[in-house]
Amino acid sequence: MSYGIYFILFPFTLIGSVMAYLITYNEYMHHYPTKKEPRKVALEAAVFAFIFLSVISIFVIYVLTNYIEK
Repeated sequence: MSYGIYFILFPFTLIGSVMAYLITYNEYMHHYPTKKEPRKVALEAAVFAFIFLSVISIFVIYVLTNYIEK
């Protein structure tokens, strides 16, 4: 597996998870009176997005490095 490609995709994975946190936190702030619960839900969404995007990145790198002719 080419780790160079992953270092290119890793910042986009981080940006995606931060955006998932911000969007989820902003939406849930309207539904809860305290700030504790929206932070927890937003953090869960950010972790899920990070894991999902990391798995997708690894899969894309695997396909690009093993099945595309060089």
